[in-house]
Amino acid sequence: MSNSAIDERPLVLAHCDEYIEYLRSVRNLTDASVRAYASDLAAFSAWLAGTDGDTVHAEVDAALVRRYVGHLSRQNAAVSTINRSISSLKGYYRYLMRTGRATGTPMEGIRGLRRPQSLPSFMFEEEIAHLLDLQGDDFPTTRDRLILELLYSTGCRISELVTINLDDIDFKRGRVVVHGKGRKDRVVFIGAPARAALDDYLPLRAARLRRIGLRDEKALVVNANGGRITQRGVATIIQKRIVEKGIAKHISPHTFRHTFATHILDRGADIRIVQEMLGHSSLSTTQVYTHLGLCALKRIYDQAHPRAAIDRGGSTGVSHE
Repeated sequence: MSNSAIDERPLVLAHCDEYIEYLRSVRNLTDASVRAYASDLAAFSAWLAGTDGDTVHAEVDAALVRRYVGHLSRQNAAVSTINRSISSLKGYYRYLMRTGRATGTPMEGIRGLRRPQSLPSFMFEEEIAHLLDLQGDDFPTTRDRLILELLYSTGCRISELVTINLDDIDFKRGRVVVHGKGRKDRVVFIGAPARAALDDYLPLRAARLRRIGLRDEKALVVNANGGRITQRGVATIIQKRIVEKGIAKHISPHTFRHTFATHILDRGADIRIVQEMLGHSSLSTTQVYTHLGLCALKRIYDQAHPRAAIDRGGSTGVSHE
């Protein structure tokens, strides 16, 4: 295709590939982030072509972008999806301005939608203790115990857990380097129960890999075939253990992260330290756990206080939380 033909298309189409390559090679974003940007820009480009086939960059203004946001809303897109699309477009137009391909941006004044306030779920201490109490010394049980203990002890994401290698672990100091979002590494800590689970697991891991002939495997947590366990594999293990324990509460791999943050904040940890442990770039992301702490206190009060179940009308009944 000739350059003139390219220039006749909306500029989003004209320089999309170049921008995606910039994100990959210069910004060094993760593959998942690059795919998200590419998907958002492709969706906007397709909408432009379907809405106004002869649209050129000069006609892509704030009003048109707002129409697109309205289109996403009418398609019942999640608020998080819409906000990510807005962020992707802002980044793209900033790139065009920095490289001299545009003198202005249609994203001026475009703000993300307000996200509904929802508190993440977490487990109470007795619930997590019950889940972590796995009996058995075979390889699957020992490995599963390590997975659950590490998620709770470190607060790491499931994506971070599955990328841990043996050489990421500082056994002497009881800490691990995890590879977080945006390729940002941070240090997390292994508590005593997690360290005990690690000590139990490593000999079984070594024996299994010797039998399979994969002694050089770097991954800490491996599957039955000796390869690095996947996020889906960890999620399956968690659900299996939840069912075995007869726990009715919805618990996802991320619930362990929420539980980690809630418990250490409830015990007096400074919120900025928790922010560092979780790898949050913004303190506001961490602050949700201070609200979780209040919810925990309210629930404990309702369960423990003999008169907590008296309603405003004076009759005794069930807690209204």
